[in-house]
Amino acid sequence: MASSTTKADAANGGRTFFGHPRGMATLFMTEMWERFSWYGMRAILVLYLIAGVLDGPLEDREALAAAIYGVYNAVVYMTSMPGGWVADRLWGARKAVLVGGVVIASGHYVLAIPNDTTFFLGLGLIAIGTGLLKPNISAMVGGLYEGQSGARRDAGFTLFYMAINIGALAAPLVVGTLGENVNWHLGFGIAGVGMTLAVVQYVLGARHLGEVGRHPANPATPEEKRRVLNRTLLWSGIAVGALVLDVALGTFDIEHVVNALAVLGIVLPVGYFWLMFRSPKLTAQDRPKIVAFVWFFVTAVLFWMIYDQSGSLLTIFADQKTDRGIGGWEFPASWFQSVNPVYVIILAPLFAALWVRLAQRNREPSTPVKFGLAMLLIGGSFGLMGLAGAAAAASDTGQVTVFWLLGVYLVQTLGEMCLSPVGLSLSTKLAPKQFVSQIMGLWFLATATGNALNGWVTRLNEPLGDTLYYTMWAIVAVAAGLAFTAGARRLRVLMGDVG
Repeated sequence: MASSTTKADAANGGRTFFGHPRGMATLFMTEMWERFSWYGMRAILVLYLIAGVLDGPLEDREALAAAIYGVYNAVVYMTSMPGGWVADRLWGARKAVLVGGVVIASGHYVLAIPNDTTFFLGLGLIAIGTGLLKPNISAMVGGLYEGQSGARRDAGFTLFYMAINIGALAAPLVVGTLGENVNWHLGFGIAGVGMTLAVVQYVLGARHLGEVGRHPANPATPEEKRRVLNRTLLWSGIAVGALVLDVALGTFDIEHVVNALAVLGIVLPVGYFWLMFRSPKLTAQDRPKIVAFVWFFVTAVLFWMIYDQSGSLLTIFADQKTDRGIGGWEFPASWFQSVNPVYVIILAPLFAALWVRLAQRNREPSTPVKFGLAMLLIGGSFGLMGLAGAAAAASDTGQVTVFWLLGVYLVQTLGEMCLSPVGLSLSTKLAPKQFVSQIMGLWFLATATGNALNGWVTRLNEPLGDTLYYTMWAIVAVAAGLAFTAGARRLRVLMGDVG
């Protein structure tokens, strides 16, 4: 069965985008500029917090900045769940992505205002907008490949992943340089320009998307809408009331918010999986696939918990314990955030071609094996970080060469190639049709839960020290990878016809 987008392409003279549906160009460019805005802001967020937003001694500011960074990342990805619901039940993915892009751009422009109070408002707007955009643009990519082979869908998602990393490559170089060397708020403003370009690209290229994402897959009834609205108002009121009471009692501390959101990041996926398994719309045929997805979800949580410390602890390590001098000039610490995208841009086409070629020969590793390999690699990256920490401690200057972090990011990227684009594709294949956007939201929620755990985990770095801290998580990740690989056969049974 041909997809609606294929028909639209035929009407446009059969044009394609590197052999993929023409609508991929629209989603590719939109995602590229959206990721430019996100990774630009992310590259300087911890450094900006340490530079003066938080009160207290330097050591406390660093620990709290890393915790805030982790929990904020968690909040951004937690909003993917309601964002997926809005697309599935109310607006359709097409409208959700557009509204999300406008809200994100607004948030970045608020960050450009030199005011610490409005700064946190800007972060909130970015979180809400990303929740609307991120899961739904990925679900639309899946819609472009309706009725096509799993290997071709995987290749499409790997191409889409290239868009993410082109934006992520440019962002720290531009936003990081302006933010660190000129003005923090100018950097945030440039990120807003990137998001504005994403919205413009999306509107101009919408005609190539055919019917993909135009309508909600499972429209909510008026009763369901009222029920969700009432629950939203109730829980929002409880949260605001707790905050007001904390302030009124004079006991408010930013760490209270950090801890509450970290707990939410863990409770939310547990509750959502419970509701999904109780849904009468989940058939007996689909249930084993969701059980399999739970195991992939848990593994992804651990992976992203380790991986996303690159924006917090590894950025601080780059800033304070890495020799960044080149001929008397010191390049910004935020530039290290461009290393991973460079590796991805180089490796993604190679991995995409590798998976297709192996599939043609019936030798492609199963998805569980790819996930197990990803965990072994992410564990290896933190093993390298443990050695880097020991080298820095033994050095007279307290610093190491840039090659330590370059090696760490290379190993992490190899692991990412085995998990992230594969996981995106897996989510669309395992998801029942009526839950596609919400399953995509759950996939991104794995990142949220990992980052929520970082709200607590990263605080262990200071008392344990770099060597012990990174080595500990390396051992945990490698053990998880071995266990996941050992259970690959059982997972394939649960997955049914999904490879």
